[in-house]
Amino acid sequence: MPDDETTKPADQPQQPVGLRQLKKRRTYEAVSDAAIALFLERGFEKVSVAEVAAAAEISKPTLFRYFPAKEDLVLHRFADHEDEAARVVTGRPRDHSPLAALRAHFLAGLTRHDPVTGLNDAPEVLAFHRLLYGTPSLVARLYGYQERAERALAEALGGPTDAPVAPLPARLAAAQILAAQRVLALENWRRVAAGEPVTDVRADAVRAANQAFDQLSSGLTQYA
Repeated sequence: MPDDETTKPADQPQQPVGLRQLKKRRTYEAVSDAAIALFLERGFEKVSVAEVAAAAEISKPTLFRYFPAKEDLVLHRFADHEDEAARVVTGRPRDHSPLAALRAHFLAGLTRHDPVTGLNDAPEVLAFHRLLYGTPSLVARLYGYQERAERALAEALGGPTDAPVAPLPARLAAAQILAAQRVLALENWRRVAAGEPVTDVRADAVRAANQAFDQLSSGLTQYA
């Protein structure tokens, strides 16, 4: 499962965190950790929210103040990634296009075996992904996180605007970019989960990523 090191992009600057915000973040992580440990041990459907609250030593109402749905106890690990692509675009060097910055970021993730790229064979990461992709309600809930990621990236690509939503070309581009990254990550995870060593998969993963971004660049010329 992604840990604290992998929930933030390694090449993005960290912002100062206030004491109250830090305490809240630690609470989120502690409750999520307790829940995921139970889910991995017994299965998502067989563990109640009340049992998670008891394991985390908080009340059930308090748990729901932090996590509106049971699925969010697992998907909290993806929360920091919702606006990751948008941060890459807005924080890119002036001489980098959006797609060039996103390509470099994804390739850097492959190099450091970021679990989000699927190229990680740590037992806890594989167990987390089996839990996630093997539980239909978690997969369904994940779509909400993906939609918010698309919206954030579209806003970054579209630039400042007074419109309630980003321009359609930016929304279409964001959907295509994040879909490509998702397919790449799932293919890496599929091969690693099947038992292929990360060292054997990595060269193909890099080649596939470059091919995907070449295709995106040829079709999304204004962002390349």
